[in-house]
Amino acid sequence: MRRMSMADHKDITIGTLAGMAGAPDYLKQVVGHGFESFELTLWQYIGDVNLEQTAKESLEVLGDKAVISSIGVYGNPLQDEKTAADWEVLIRNAKHFGAKCVCGFAGALEDKPVDESMPKYKEVFGHLAKVAEDEGVKIAFENCDMGGTWDAPKWNIAHSPAAWDMMFNEVESHAIGLEWEPCHQMVSLIDPIANLRKYVDRVYHVHGKDATIAWDVIKQYGTRSGKQYVWHRTPGFGDTNWTDIITMLRMAGFEGAIDIEGWHDPIYREDLEMTGQVHGMNYLKSCRVCPFVPNPTT
Repeated sequence: MRRMSMADHKDITIGTLAGMAGAPDYLKQVVGHGFESFELTLWQYIGDVNLEQTAKESLEVLGDKAVISSIGVYGNPLQDEKTAADWEVLIRNAKHFGAKCVCGFAGALEDKPVDESMPKYKEVFGHLAKVAEDEGVKIAFENCDMGGTWDAPKWNIAHSPAAWDMMFNEVESHAIGLEWEPCHQMVSLIDPIANLRKYVDRVYHVHGKDATIAWDVIKQYGTRSGKQYVWHRTPGFGDTNWTDIITMLRMAGFEGAIDIEGWHDPIYREDLEMTGQVHGMNYLKSCRVCPFVPNPTT
């Protein structure tokens, strides 16, 4: 475990997400707000994005202000061979971005229960784990259920701790882990602190997204009344104590990024999107850092 920098206390960077396509132009507009890291994302495929050129131009924009923490592709690699192939391309190209983590959905066989996806998962990610090991890269699965269930998963089987246990058993490589956030646990009424304590050693990237649970609605109506009982939130507006999360990450030796996954908050959205994200960034920084005070020398 590397010791934290005494001057800046930045063992964990605080950043946000940006689309890979057009990333340099977007980064120019937002890096000045104080974001320290960025995850660059793709939806389903790499498409016509020139990875080496995008990496070069993005890093030139960021300079010494921020880093690219991770890159990701969010599709269904268990049903879409092109998405699976693009996972491998990203893993092999992560070095151009200076990124050590490639993120995305694990995929799903959408006409079968989660457990019946395991043989295909082992085939696809058994291979990708070996590629990641060779490249010195970690694979991190986001936990979003994408509207699926255990019996009818959509896009992603990695939405349940029970599935994670199966997945880690099927492919034992520690190149494979989680892109974790409290929000997705809370949507399932899982205590995120207890969840993180169990799986913290497999957390390789963190999405900065929180949730607010309306326990009064649940207690009065349950979860099947059609009434909304949980909302995705930008950090600083939700229920989670991120100081506890950062403490647990540090105790486990995590040295990576918390990158805000915006565009979900019901209040700080549209014209207020970046207002909410910058507040979330400052909130997370306040949870991470306290001013350094040197110890007495005698």
